[in-house]
This record gives sequence, C-alpha cells and structure tokens, in this order.
Amino acid sequence: MKSKSDVVIDVRNVSKQFNVYFDKANTLKERVIFWKRNNHEVRKVLNDINVQIKKGETVALIGVNGSGKSTLLKLMTKIIYPNEGEIEVNGKLTSMLELGAGFHPDFSGLENIYFNASIFGLSKKEIDSRLEQIIEFSELRDFIDNPVRTYSSGMYMRLAFSIAINVDADILLIDEILSVGDRHFQEKCYKKMQELKNEGKTIVLVTHDLASAEKLCDRCIWLNQGKIRMDGKSSEVLQEYIKECS
Repeated sequence: MKSKSDVVIDVRNVSKQFNVYFDKANTLKERVIFWKRNNHEVRKVLNDINVQIKKGETVALIGVNGSGKSTLLKLMTKIIYPNEGEIEVNGKLTSMLELGAGFHPDFSGLENIYFNASIFGLSKKEIDSRLEQIIEFSELRDFIDNPVRTYSSGMYMRLAFSIAINVDADILLIDEILSVGDRHFQEKCYKKMQELKNEGKTIVLVTHDLASAEKLCDRCIWLNQGKIRMDGKSSEVLQEYIKECS
C-alpha cells in the first residue's frame, strides 16, 4: 500500500478524447458550400486510467502504437489536459516528449541550451554552472555554435537529453526519443538513467525496447486500446505482453 507522501504522480479516473475531422472546411465559404466537411468522429484515447507512481520508481509504459502511452505522458506533463479525471504531480519535472521540442531552429546549440534550460526553470547562473557538463555529455562541442537546423535527429536527441538530465529534476518523463541516435550514445543515456535511478529520481519511460525496459525499469504498465491491461513487476508484465504479441 502506497502512502500518500510516497506518491509523486497520481492519475485518478482519467479519460482523454480527441475530435478527428474528415476534410475539415478551412474558410467560411467552404463551411457553407461543403458543410459535410465538418463531419468528425470522437476518438477516446484513454478510458478511466488510474495510476500511482511512487518517488524513486522507474516505470515503463508499453503497448502497441495507438494504445495511449504518449498521450498519458503528455497528460502527466500538463501539455494537454484530461476530459475527465485529475492528475496530481508532486516534484520538479522535466520531460523529453518530442525530438527538439522547445528548440529554436535558427539558434545555435549553445543558445538553445540557455533557451531550453530556462523553460525548465533554471536561472542564467544555474545554466552557466552546468554548461560544461551539458556540452561534454552531448559530445557536440564542435557543433555547439552551429544553428540546430543543421543538426541531424541524433544530434537533436543528444542535446535535448543532455539538457534534461542536468536540470536536477525529481521526475523525468521520456517518450521514445532514446531510439534515435547511435548505439554508443544510447548506451550512454541508459547508463546515465541508471545513475539517476540509483540517486532516487523518478523515471517514466515510453518505449518499444523491451530489453531495456526490463533492465532499467522496476515496473511496467501495459496499455491496450486506452485501458490498463496489466500493471506490475517488469519481468511479469513483459512476459505476458510478448506472449500476446507473438
């Protein structure tokens, strides 16, 4: 039984739906002439989700594409909000949900470090003190003064991850971006996350890399068609998931 003080993410009876339009009319004239274009359907992505994540837990969200994993992660960050239910987050949070989200393409890598880290709540003095660590971890020193629009997807990921792990957050949310980049840097990132786990940080990870999920995460939450299919010890949940998918 989790005590209330141990819970850092509390998802209570959460449902989320989106309106999906077909050939949506963009102008008033089109709306009048092609009124049928406003037809849409409501897609319920998450249905009555209840999850409690304790301080220091490392949790993987797994499931096939379209099961609601990324939507749940975005709800936890309050980028989007539920149609029903509540989410309570206790602690400083940092997230990597989309590759390069928050980066300005015409700014240099160095400028984006200051820009992005300030979004996470760091002062200029705090960023100054961590700048060398961020650049060193990213392995982008030779490119740090170049505009990020010239970066490859792997370079974007390196910079985003390097900033996120250096803001001293209590909770780290990651959506699949570690699948981008070379094997060397992926291994470096997982090693760093293991260090953060050992320091007592809370990590929630959306991933299709089941081997890494089992190695890194204490717990897996299997989402299926917007509902929790199974929630428990990683080895047990992954065994059932693999059995289902095979």
